[in-house]
Amino acid sequence: MREFKPVKKTDRDHRLTIAILNGDGISIEIMPPIIAILDALNTHQNLNLNFVEHAIGLSLLKRSGTTFTDEILSDAKSADGVILGPVSTYEYPSLAEGGINPSATLRIALDLFANIRPSCTPAGVPNAGRSMDLVIVRENTEGFYADRNMAGGPGEFQPTSDMALAIRKITKSACCRIGRTAFELAGQRRKNVTMVHKANVLKVTDGLFTRTIREVSQDFPDIALDERLVDAMAADLIRRPDAFDVVVTTNMYGDILSDEAAALAGGLGLAGALNAGSDHAVAQAVHGSAPDIAGQGTANPVALILSVAMLLEWLSIRKNRPDLLDAATQVRTAIDYTLARPANHTPDLGGNATTESITRAILDALPGAA
Repeated sequence: MREFKPVKKTDRDHRLTIAILNGDGISIEIMPPIIAILDALNTHQNLNLNFVEHAIGLSLLKRSGTTFTDEILSDAKSADGVILGPVSTYEYPSLAEGGINPSATLRIALDLFANIRPSCTPAGVPNAGRSMDLVIVRENTEGFYADRNMAGGPGEFQPTSDMALAIRKITKSACCRIGRTAFELAGQRRKNVTMVHKANVLKVTDGLFTRTIREVSQDFPDIALDERLVDAMAADLIRRPDAFDVVVTTNMYGDILSDEAAALAGGLGLAGALNAGSDHAVAQAVHGSAPDIAGQGTANPVALILSVAMLLEWLSIRKNRPDLLDAATQVRTAIDYTLARPANHTPDLGGNATTESITRAILDALPGAA
């Protein structure tokens, strides 16, 4: 995660504040493991982290008439990093009735232009049968997504009862910065970027995207650039996922392809992600709130734990804190050790482990944290 350069120096004596936003569904079950792991790291490695916790979503709506408040947004802006639990936006009322999408709000307000979604097949976990180690770098602020592509009003509308229209927003500036993020990340990996688009049909919008990515590539002569049409990429992820290193694409394509890659690598329960900008970052698992299993105590917390590890890596660079990188590495190692043992697999991985038992196994695998 070295794609973001530090802008100021601090040291471990400077306390960092992490805003923890507990959402809907399984969020109340997978957030305690996050807090337990961070508390263990804080205690045994003296990371000097401070936590500010808020409930958001449906529980907040019942108490306050809104799913997300200005106070919470202010705390997120002032925090050094944010951890966002899953949210059930499909159950929210209209905006006029207090239904604010926390994820979209944070992405816009904090200018989180890069959604970084790794997919890697861990040892011991059932998968589609082919190994992969790739990262999808998804533009996060525009495209077809109606909740973030307009300064005022929605990006989709219905002129008549039998007609609906959507606006796709693509800007050169957004393409440029997501392209640079992808190339800088590839420079720390296997030095290959795959650009995914549909410019053979969407000649104007995807045409602007592809031209801009090619321009950006000129600043990275040691990084190879190839490209795929999005439909071909969907097939190639199944046939030969090991052929890809860093994939850069627009918002909707990246959303779909990263879910596909996660499923092939073992499932959404292992799919961590980071929403990052120049000054802010939000750890947020790829999966949703899973209301069908909420309350059963079997939700897999690994995706959100991996997202937090990514946040620690981002902070280590931004704040010049190598101890945070060490902590993130220890978390990843503990997860690998835990997942290699089928007894620790939750039902989504084909096992019988509970949220509590897999959390305890990860904690036991952390150096000095048991």
